[in-house]
Amino acid sequence: MKFAHLADTHLGYRQFGLIEREKDFYEVFGKIIDKIIEEKVDFVIHSGDLFETAKPSPMALLEFQKGLLKLKGAGIPMYAIAGNHDFVMRKGSIPPQVIFKKMGLKVISPINTNYMHDDIFIAGLPFYPASQSNVLKSKLVELSKKAAEHEKSILVLHQGIDQYIPFQFELEKGDIPDNFNYYAFGHIHKYIVEDFGKGKIVYPGSGEIWKTDELNDYKENGKGFVVVDMDGPKPQIKRVKIDIPREFIVRSLDYNNLESGIAGIKETISGLDKKPILNLEIKNVDSDTSIVYDLIKEELGDLSLMIRPTFKMVGEETVIDIFDEEKRIGPKELLLEKLEGYGNGEVGKLAIDLYDFLSKERIEESKELIDQFYEKKYRTEEEVDFITEKIEKEEFEEESKEEETPEEEPKDVQVTFKGALE
Repeated sequence: MKFAHLADTHLGYRQFGLIEREKDFYEVFGKIIDKIIEEKVDFVIHSGDLFETAKPSPMALLEFQKGLLKLKGAGIPMYAIAGNHDFVMRKGSIPPQVIFKKMGLKVISPINTNYMHDDIFIAGLPFYPASQSNVLKSKLVELSKKAAEHEKSILVLHQGIDQYIPFQFELEKGDIPDNFNYYAFGHIHKYIVEDFGKGKIVYPGSGEIWKTDELNDYKENGKGFVVVDMDGPKPQIKRVKIDIPREFIVRSLDYNNLESGIAGIKETISGLDKKPILNLEIKNVDSDTSIVYDLIKEELGDLSLMIRPTFKMVGEETVIDIFDEEKRIGPKELLLEKLEGYGNGEVGKLAIDLYDFLSKERIEESKELIDQFYEKKYRTEEEVDFITEKIEKEEFEEESKEEETPEEEPKDVQVTFKGALE
């Protein structure tokens, strides 16, 4: 029994506002589908962020439909969950994946958490923000109990784990049930494979370069998906790399040798099929940066899709030289650091979730998140306080009664306590 596992395809993403980049994401997805069919797998799992937004463009929907129908023609079903990008935090809302259920897409949701594929139990949940981690954990316990009844099982999630993204995780590793054979994760765009419990945790990574900080992982592990063989005692993982349509080229040039540096870039990119994205750092600049940029654009503009320069003036240190790109502090990290002083981790998680939603102008979803957080946390706490006060009051009255009338038979405090709880 073999299956393909992919995630974070982000169909419809127009990186840098360029239609060419949107088409690149479609091209990669088409290549992945073709390669999956070549691998002759029994089924496919997509672990979230199929689309860039919860309201995909008609083109994004059509590109996915094209891939899904290819799989259907080959007799290969697909199981999918919603990620944080194709997730809408509103009551009664549904992810765009649901549109394709009648075409054979098997959507894993809170209502329908699991399927059986032959003798393999496939279970999962859509993305849950960090402020709802308690709900997520309780649901994982339920799925773990169901998985215990099956010899082979797969857990599908779109969540970050503390070990891999220390500041922005929704789950700690210890929160994950350890009785599944394979953990089909999405959300982290890097390729990760690690033994866990009796199986393996796998993040296949994104299909394309969604952010430039993925370049180091791309050079090491490429982009693509994995093929998993479930026949043995532990799943066997095969990495399948897919060539991305357009290169991201990173170069550091010295202003004093700018001419030769530009000549070297021209030689590198002259034979490429598609115009690349150039990420250039120009050091030791001692003149107006706009003049330097105009020169670079004049020489390389027609040969590249986009030029993204940074300038380092004479005697100036570069941020990249000082900080590790993967460990640098950003707005979320600073926010969490400040909130830690208040000693309320749940509120800190809510703040980060709201930061994510509000930075993308998802206002209605932010309101819904606050309402749900209030309902599940603060209102519940108030009710518990009320019940506790009631219990304490009744117990106090019982004790007072006993002191005043010792000849009477004392009442059962346990009964009173139970009654208050009811």
